[in-house]
Amino acid sequence: MTALLKHPGYDEEKLRRVAEQLPCREVQAGLLLSLMGEPQQYSYPSIFIYGHRASGKSHVLHVLLKELELHHATVSCVECVSVALLFEQVLLSFFGCDAASLLPHSPSLSDFVRIYRQQRSQSPAKQTRYIVMEKAELLRDSDANLLPALLRLQELVEDNVTVILLSEIVWDKFRPNTGCFEPLLLHFPDYSKGELQQILSQDRHPSYSAEFYSSYINILLGVFYSVCRDLRELQHLAALNFSKFCEPLEEGKVKETDTHKLWRNIEPHLKKAMQTVYLREVSSLQWEQMQLMEEKEAGALRGLSAHTHVELPFYSKFLLIAAYLASYNPARTDKRFFLKHHGKIRKTNFLKKNEKTSNHLLGPKPFPLDRLLAIFYSVVDSRVAPTASIFSQISSLVTLQLLTQVSHDDQLDAPKYKCAVSLDFICAISRTVNFDIVKYLYDFL
Repeated sequence: MTALLKHPGYDEEKLRRVAEQLPCREVQAGLLLSLMGEPQQYSYPSIFIYGHRASGKSHVLHVLLKELELHHATVSCVECVSVALLFEQVLLSFFGCDAASLLPHSPSLSDFVRIYRQQRSQSPAKQTRYIVMEKAELLRDSDANLLPALLRLQELVEDNVTVILLSEIVWDKFRPNTGCFEPLLLHFPDYSKGELQQILSQDRHPSYSAEFYSSYINILLGVFYSVCRDLRELQHLAALNFSKFCEPLEEGKVKETDTHKLWRNIEPHLKKAMQTVYLREVSSLQWEQMQLMEEKEAGALRGLSAHTHVELPFYSKFLLIAAYLASYNPARTDKRFFLKHHGKIRKTNFLKKNEKTSNHLLGPKPFPLDRLLAIFYSVVDSRVAPTASIFSQISSLVTLQLLTQVSHDDQLDAPKYKCAVSLDFICAISRTVNFDIVKYLYDFL
């Protein structure tokens, strides 16, 4: 591995430590090191590094800068919400607090260049200075002259400085319309399945053999690789589900070599965990606790993702309940369920020849918006004014695909919807707000 990182300007021991920290990214690290050159040499003014999320861009660059002890300033474009913060961060990293304090309250690009050149003359660079811009795609929303200036900052400040942009989008979508200095491009491809296997297997549990943990990673990738290539997400999933994988082994039911039995035990658990890929509504500890509760309650929430109903707003839950009632109850039964002093009405009085089949077997029926709101105001306990928040929550339920809009977009006066959730799902939702939905369903009278 170290052969790919040999460079005459750097110590071989440091390069060896760098290579050890960059598994499966030695080629990209070697290319980047070649672009950067020796520390005392003038480097190229700007380098653009792009690739998908968790493809090693930031990690490779920061390991190189840290282990090789190169002078650098790291700027997060997410945190620096204004150009003033960006300029301050660069001056602070290179020249200290006194230089950063020279910036005016609302500095312009000219102010930054002027102060940088003053400080550079007092503290000339003995080696290349690097400015690392993370999440650089956000620079497209900044001042029109900022990105072109950063790309040729070396010329503006007359200093040995290189700006390195890290982004998840390609340069063609990044380039300003007015034209600018073209940076050197370096692409970081996604990790292959074999590379992910190699990297994830390095985090093995000390209580188990390397072969055992590698077989676990192979099973994990067999389930998740088709839907998730994100290294950080896979690391999180591997750590989260390993204890479940080891349960039969700790109980003495199987041996480490019984891969098939271990697979059959972990398969349902991994399929359920697929519902939470890329989501962080719950912590790892809460996820494990929810799995234990589901096992003890013998499937009370069977088939449901626990984050789905817990994270819905309070009134959204009642809107979803009202939508379910409107979809599965005949419209003429609303008086029976939601109007006080309606008198005693038996179900047999409602039955017709074509209603002998359960509404749940026929599927959800469309309902107008006014009927949804009428049921909602009847079932919710507190008095709720018809505000824009209620209507926006209906739109959110449609976006989450819990409701389906069946009318055309141009029918603004009378939109119609269908409820798209199952009976088990809505029963779980109802339990969280202490509402007995079965008493309001026509099929269960």
